[in-house]
Amino acid sequence: MEINSKSTLLTEIAWEVCNQIGGIYTVIRSKAPSVVDYWQNNYCAVGPYFPHKANVEFEPAESWTDSFGQAAQILADQGIEIKYGTWLVSGRPRVILINPFSVFYRLGEIKYGLWEHHQIPTDQADDLQNQVLAFGYLCKLYLKQLCQVSNQKIIAHFHEWMAGVAIPEIRRENLPLATVFTTHATLLGRYLAMNDQAFYDHLPFYNWHDEAKKFNIETQVLLERAAAHGSHVFTTISQITARECESLLGRRPDALLPNGINLQRFTAIHEHQVRHQKYKEQINEFVMGHFFQSYSFDLDKTLYLYTSGRYEYRNKGFDICVEALARLNYMLKVAGSDITVVMFFITQKPYYGIDAEVLQSRTMMDEIRETCEAIQKQIGEHMFHAVAASPNMQLPDLNQFVNDYWKLRLRRNLSAWKGKHLPHIVTHELKDWDHDELLNHIKAVELINRPEDPVKIVYHPDFISSSNPLFGMDYGQFVRGCHLGVFPSYYEPWGYTPLESMASGVPSVTSDLSGFGEYVQSHLTHPAKKGVYVINRYHCEFNSSAQQLADILYQFTKQTRRERINQRNRVENSSEEFDWSFLLSYYMAAYKLALGRF
Repeated sequence: MEINSKSTLLTEIAWEVCNQIGGIYTVIRSKAPSVVDYWQNNYCAVGPYFPHKANVEFEPAESWTDSFGQAAQILADQGIEIKYGTWLVSGRPRVILINPFSVFYRLGEIKYGLWEHHQIPTDQADDLQNQVLAFGYLCKLYLKQLCQVSNQKIIAHFHEWMAGVAIPEIRRENLPLATVFTTHATLLGRYLAMNDQAFYDHLPFYNWHDEAKKFNIETQVLLERAAAHGSHVFTTISQITARECESLLGRRPDALLPNGINLQRFTAIHEHQVRHQKYKEQINEFVMGHFFQSYSFDLDKTLYLYTSGRYEYRNKGFDICVEALARLNYMLKVAGSDITVVMFFITQKPYYGIDAEVLQSRTMMDEIRETCEAIQKQIGEHMFHAVAASPNMQLPDLNQFVNDYWKLRLRRNLSAWKGKHLPHIVTHELKDWDHDELLNHIKAVELINRPEDPVKIVYHPDFISSSNPLFGMDYGQFVRGCHLGVFPSYYEPWGYTPLESMASGVPSVTSDLSGFGEYVQSHLTHPAKKGVYVINRYHCEFNSSAQQLADILYQFTKQTRRERINQRNRVENSSEEFDWSFLLSYYMAAYKLALGRF
């Protein structure tokens, strides 16, 4: 039985509504067009109001006469700063934004209630946690008013503990609405995975309370557990995270809500192979500026690999990437391969600025290009007149058409540009060179960009954007210009990066410890043939997984250009299975279950 969207209101509450921080923002934003298409005006997202962020994405509504607006108006009349309007993203969903600072004067009362009613201590709360507690309290007030002004069924879907703070009090006051709580990754699980190399083997044996105290996150974990146990329907995003929830939160999820993408955002104006070629040329320019100052290699026989995400050296699989690349370097040497592999690590680490030598090399290469273009123009003009005037159809000597000024300028540019030092591994001046795990591992395996090594490394400790002087392109364009994405995560409840890679027509490597990889294994037949490689990391020894990844990369280098084009076609076609228009059915099933339970 379908939910009657005309007689039901859906509110989706998250700390990242109009407040971009991480992956949940991407989930809700990308899902919005499909959600609005079904729910129409009966859907509203709810988030915190921070003016400096909301001003970019929020448009206030002129009328507050519908149920969402009426409930907001009641709180506004009570002196609470609350905004109602439109989220300026695809789908243009309605949105309620509430300023948590509006009730900071009542923080003592809010904290007392959490302890008195739910035995959750909050005495060590920092400023962010105080904002979250205030936001949860305000969400409960808003939903309480919404229940009073509307005669429709109401579903409240909360994402993560930062929004789920409202759930315990909603259930205690027995508000007439159905609650759904989704954890995208348990807070404790993320800490444990970063600090325990046998996290999944030890998962059933952790004492969650002792571990939460050890990492000083007791309050957050207790709030997360209260939301999980208090919701009518508890959900997470993958089977791998469901096992984590059962051990660390004490409740097995009722349903899985896999993450999807809005494929319209990735639709190429022209055929994707053309776009790949275009953006690859832009990456070629960076590579020439970065490497050709010291030595050159054949760009037509060069493959661009990349990995990206938060700097979580082990969780994101940076460690196994480096190990596999070292083995790939050896394998290519032994095989006498003429292929060059350039691997980009795109992440964020504190830095002072772009390395001066890296930036200067790129700038000087641009000057060389300008000089060559000027010479080309000069030759072209003179050659046209000379050929047209030639009585015997003989081709003239091109050197006579270039004056001494341009010859001298080109020689000087080349002389100033060329050097004998090895190309830099890191493009920026890191603030903590000595303790950077990724850089130290790269040096330990001696992938230091020597001319004889077929595998080159570029560690770019900042996300790529069009304002970046080294690349001059958006991240999505950079992805399309690459040949393979490599994301062998150790801890990844879902994993958007390989999914975005698929949608861009770029094959990718993931792992069976990522929610996405696990989903691919159970829902796609022969995923490797469709450009999605899944390496084994679950209960698998590190060296074995590293060798498996190295073998995949080596086999990829042996593909012909035609084989890579065919694979890009297959991988982009496979991405249709992850469009929100298809995956929204999982959400609808969870909502039906919640309505049946309250």
